[in-house]
Amino acid sequence: MKNRPGFDTFSHLKHRRRIESLFKLLMLTSATVVLLSLALILLTILWKSLPALKLSMITRTPGSGYYLGKEGGILNAILGSLQLVLGATLLALVIALPAVIFLNSYLRKKSLQAEAVRFTLDVLWGIPSIVYGAFGFLLMITFQLRASLLAGMLTVALVELPILSRALDETMKLVPPELKEATYSLGASRWQTATRVVLRQTFPGLVTAVLMAIGRGLGDAAAVLFTAGYTDKITTSLLQPVATLPLAIFFQLNSPFPAVQQRVYASAAILTLLILIISLVSRSLSRRLSRHKIF
Repeated sequence: MKNRPGFDTFSHLKHRRRIESLFKLLMLTSATVVLLSLALILLTILWKSLPALKLSMITRTPGSGYYLGKEGGILNAILGSLQLVLGATLLALVIALPAVIFLNSYLRKKSLQAEAVRFTLDVLWGIPSIVYGAFGFLLMITFQLRASLLAGMLTVALVELPILSRALDETMKLVPPELKEATYSLGASRWQTATRVVLRQTFPGLVTAVLMAIGRGLGDAAAVLFTAGYTDKITTSLLQPVATLPLAIFFQLNSPFPAVQQRVYASAAILTLLILIISLVSRSLSRRLSRHKIF
């Protein structure tokens, strides 16, 4: 009975269903752990920040007694974070975009030069942010510069550069070779093909990559710890120190005053909200812009 072909097939199917059920359970467990972890972090931050979440937190700068638990806000850190990350992302994009266009339009896909550039970008992506911060600090000492918004921008741009470059590179790889060949056959140059065809088709990926880099730069404390400095005022010059939300959290974390501890969680809640908004905008724009793609 057990040696019949029909029985063997039934037994094999039963075994496959058990394996499939096991993997479904593992995937469901993994997804649940991820969602619960995120929910736990958000709820903890929100719960502990509620007493300090006031309008003055985002409309005022720190007063003279702010670090003793008196009135004030973190407007300087919010504006400083936006100034720094937008400037850094613009600098990184100015370098990354031409580099990726050259990589995908002027070099062969599997050439030694292209693989060397991609390997270098992967290594740079894996370097911890604190190393970039230490490198920036070393340059500041060498050239006798002070901590400033400009120094922070340059350091964060270095952090964002491999992220932007690799994200754009992977997006441009998806463009069908037939589309490029069609433009070449019509007499278009490599530069015209790259900027008028490839770049338009990969624009949703470009937007996503930029917003992803902004999210990374916005939450990075280690890279700007030694280079951006800190100030309780709103920065109005590239050569002035600048406050950022991660450093505002870091500097207040060990305060013995309960009111200041609550403001730490309020600052963390505001930072989390900014990154969440960027993520949602990124997904929404990516979906809308993808409707116009032809591949």
